[in-house]
Amino acid sequence: MSHPLQFTDKIALVTGAGSGIGRATALALAAGGAAVIVADVNETGGQETVGQVRQAGGQATFIAADVSQYDEVEALVAATVRAHGRLDIAVNNAGVGGPWARTADYPLAEWERVLAVNLNGVFYCMQQELRQMVKQAGGVIVNVASIAGQRALANAPAYTASKHGVIGLTRTAAQEYARMHIRVNAVCPVFTRTPLLQTMIEGKDRLEGKLVKNIPVRRFAEPEEIADAILWLCSDGARYVTGQAVNVDGGLTA
Repeated sequence: MSHPLQFTDKIALVTGAGSGIGRATALALAAGGAAVIVADVNETGGQETVGQVRQAGGQATFIAADVSQYDEVEALVAATVRAHGRLDIAVNNAGVGGPWARTADYPLAEWERVLAVNLNGVFYCMQQELRQMVKQAGGVIVNVASIAGQRALANAPAYTASKHGVIGLTRTAAQEYARMHIRVNAVCPVFTRTPLLQTMIEGKDRLEGKLVKNIPVRRFAEPEEIADAILWLCSDGARYVTGQAVNVDGGLTA
């Protein structure tokens, strides 16, 4: 198992790597030669990802972390650096969807939960990652946003707001750290076949059809297709690319 993009001797951290886009990204980075730290709140999923990486001949370790808890994020990055001495690549992918509800009816507890994971979590991760990358004078961060960070997704106010926030954070940090040889970009996937999407569309057959109909290529994305875009942004091939929110959306935003 190998990947055309080479990451030999690179240390990569992927949050939310226990399933979906995170797992696909961890597998692809490991296939390219990176030592991958698989982080997730779900230990079972995280260990499964590590098992798949090792089965394919790659190098991975699991660290349990809830990105909505600052001390856990701090411990995650510290453990990574303690074990490997550096952090070259960080993919901040952990996220939740939240319920479907109009803004006026959106449950307050769900608003706080979605923002805590999707926006605070990315900010917490970026703070710790950037501090380490400044020390070592270089690194790459890719944040997983969403097309809902570029345009409205009706009945998902918390998700939409959180992903808009991720793009804002991405652009800000990219400008601040460009001279320190740190690149910060985001990918904005369309609906992708992941457990998160399954939860969002469960029992809503008409919704699935409606969502697919809006995508010009007429299908949901596969996690590997998003991972391919993430890997390119992590690679030297994208060495002049920073501050971008790259849509991987089958033509939806066109």
